[in-house]
Amino acid sequence: MTNPILEHNRRVWDERVRARQRFTAPASAEEMKTPLKAIDPMGWLGGDVAGRRILCLGAGGGKHGPLLAAAGAQVTVVDLSPEMLRLDREMAAQYQLQLETLVASLDDLGALPAGVFDAVMQPVSSCYVPDIQLAYRELARVTRPGAVYISRHKQPTSLQAGLSPGPQGFVLAEAYYLSGALSPASQPGPHREGGALEFLHRWGQLLGGLCRAGFVIEEVFEPHMADASAAPGSFEYRCHYIAPYIQLRARRTDAPAPTAAGALWTPPKG
Repeated sequence: MTNPILEHNRRVWDERVRARQRFTAPASAEEMKTPLKAIDPMGWLGGDVAGRRILCLGAGGGKHGPLLAAAGAQVTVVDLSPEMLRLDREMAAQYQLQLETLVASLDDLGALPAGVFDAVMQPVSSCYVPDIQLAYRELARVTRPGAVYISRHKQPTSLQAGLSPGPQGFVLAEAYYLSGALSPASQPGPHREGGALEFLHRWGQLLGGLCRAGFVIEEVFEPHMADASAAPGSFEYRCHYIAPYIQLRARRTDAPAPTAAGALWTPPKG
């Protein structure tokens, strides 16, 4: 059965590639010279990915997959958009790299085997699925115990607010406890991808849902993109007041965390 939300977002991202819009530029020749540094500047993957099986999740576009493949990893790139994955295959051909591509949604990875990936890298993409818990369950299924999960998500407040401040500052135009997709952005800008159906995931879903799926969060980082001197209405000015993203490093445990009220779970020793 066709999912109208996924089909809509697939068409939007295919068109964004054809129009060469934001987030559809492949890795540069300069980045390909030092691929691991370019894709993992914080060293969250541990400094060496040679031979490791890495899933690039919601990460088409010719960047994550080719860079990790150039660093020696065995790479599978999953994306909803065939056009985004075309960019990965073109980069692989250009640089004579081996990587696999799969058209799929984050919340339906049934074409992938269970327990095979050593690491997962996911750029901003969870906002395109209605239920992030389903995506986390699929993530847990395809990763092995000990696998590292590196992801970036849009912060809820960033999805609630517009691009430009009004006389009273930035206004939260969307409810936090929202059912269904966000309304179309009143102003186009880097905080939203125009035309796409996006979903607000609350902190309890973003963080708690990851823990319930069997991961422990090891590191949290907020990319700094703020510039207080930038013109009001710009993305950089907005970032001075509203953090756009959160980046997480989590690790897959050998079992989901217990869900009983009051239970305290700690990772196994050793």
